Amino acid sequence: MWIRILAVFGLFVIVACGGNVSSSGHNHTAADTPSDTASVSSPTQNILFFGNSLTAGMGLESQNLAFPGIIAHWIDSLDLPYRVINGGLSGETSAAGNERIDWMLNEKPDVFVLELGANDGLRGIPTEETRKNLQSIIDKVTAKYPECQLVLTGMLVPPNMGADYGKAFTAIFPALAEKNHMAFIPFLLEGVAGEPKLNQEDGVHPTAEGHKILAENVWKVLKPLL
Repeated sequence: MWIRILAVFGLFVIVACGGNVSSSGHNHTAADTPSDTASVSSPTQNILFFGNSLTAGMGLESQNLAFPGIIAHWIDSLDLPYRVINGGLSGETSAAGNERIDWMLNEKPDVFVLELGANDGLRGIPTEETRKNLQSIIDKVTAKYPECQLVLTGMLVPPNMGADYGKAFTAIFPALAEKNHMAFIPFLLEGVAGEPKLNQEDGVHPTAEGHKILAENVWKVLKPLL
């Protein structure tokens, strides 16, 4: 696996993105039949995806093609009463996210998907700082919205960051998920990292096809919460 990850991250510059949300995409295999979890008449709830360029869909023609937009399309096709909000921002680190989350919480999330940390790893930021920042973000969400359901996406760093750093970094995410009772996606880029046909020319940011796989990785964990 590290060979694949190194192939991706060898070209990896600071994760960059921007923009807000959309609610369309491609209805892939994950959204097949309507679920009985909610009725159309139920009040609409908000799903906030809070992350960096992987969330915002850097390099795509439309944010509708990024994995939050694809999930929004699946939600619409299932008539589930949820609105997807894309909170991705260019170059976001955990520290920057910790500053920005207060403003984003004005969106009143009912489900919060946290996708941050990759930029910390690429910069070699001490893992304890990353852990504290992510925990602070989680604490702010739960303090304001105690009933909000939480989802965390895991990430890896390239081997050239060193084995000890890589091990400590990877361990941040499952530990936070367990401590905060969060639904957990072990590796957001599973099935996409290191696959040239699924990544843009930079070798880092997924193509539209790659984002379909990211959406499936997230949907497996997110759908049971809806």
